[in-house]
Amino acid sequence: MGSLTFPNSGSPKAQHDFVRGVLLLHSFEYADAATAFRKAQEIDPDFAMAYWGEAMTYTHPVWNEKDPTAAMEALARYAPTPEERAAKAPTDRERAYLTAADVLYGHGMKATLDTLFSFEMGRLAARYPEDLEAQTFYALSLLGLSQGDRNVPTYIEAGAIALAAVRKNPEHPGAAHYVIHSFDDPTHAILAMPAARAYGPIAPDAAHAQHMTTHIFLARGLWDDVVETNIRAVALSDHSLEARGLPPRSCGHYNEWLMYGYQQQGRYEDAETLLMGCHAQVQDELRSAGRLTSSAGSYAHMRSLHLADTRDWTGVPAISPIGVASAPMFVQLVEA
Repeated sequence: MGSLTFPNSGSPKAQHDFVRGVLLLHSFEYADAATAFRKAQEIDPDFAMAYWGEAMTYTHPVWNEKDPTAAMEALARYAPTPEERAAKAPTDRERAYLTAADVLYGHGMKATLDTLFSFEMGRLAARYPEDLEAQTFYALSLLGLSQGDRNVPTYIEAGAIALAAVRKNPEHPGAAHYVIHSFDDPTHAILAMPAARAYGPIAPDAAHAQHMTTHIFLARGLWDDVVETNIRAVALSDHSLEARGLPPRSCGHYNEWLMYGYQQQGRYEDAETLLMGCHAQVQDELRSAGRLTSSAGSYAHMRSLHLADTRDWTGVPAISPIGVASAPMFVQLVEA
């Protein structure tokens, strides 16, 4: 998952799970990160940063997602109120991290709280310039300020911070990851090429790390790399699903990018096989759940790309709409 140094006052026995949680957090493997932080809490119930870490898994800045209820439940297990948490924190630095989390999950509009949180992380990063976790999480907070949109000047600022962190620790997964997000557009993608080449090997067990590199590869037209890395991402994702007793998926973000890579390589049979696997998944989920799931949107997107690229209006994908009359409007529009 990479490597980092994050000094804290937790028990030595809880450090492995805590560091693993932070590494997973940097690669947006949020569910596994939360599990790791909870294991650290079980080993050391007074481990302040383990509760902070779990709370941070419930906000996804780049995706504009936040679950304040779950986050506050995690923080409350350490101490019931922000004041009690601040008083209980063993060091000033850990107190600053907890304070920033309490600001993030306070009362108010999400955009306002995200801005106040980023301000707190900026203060923390300025106060502890050698703390690469403060630097990288500050960069991530900047990426979350535009609420899912792309504000180029702010993204460039985040990229500069992340690049500085890469120079200090080339194996830091968050530094490489946030460089890629910061320069994820055709104009700036060249600046993230070294990070894109490095991030997959840095975190070979993180599905998102494998996929994320392709955001830069796609912008540079490197289709062989797009396919290779998304194949790895899909395999890791399927392995994680199987470990939880769930079937592998043919729909979803990684498969959408993989199919597009196949198309750009001219591998239309492989693209169609993946597409029709997604169709089968949608139909299976429809039969078992009695309603459409997010897979339907994935299939609609993949199918529209395939039809637009191949212009094959009589093949299997063309005659394979989602078989339900009550499909959401966006699906109906695509089918039309």
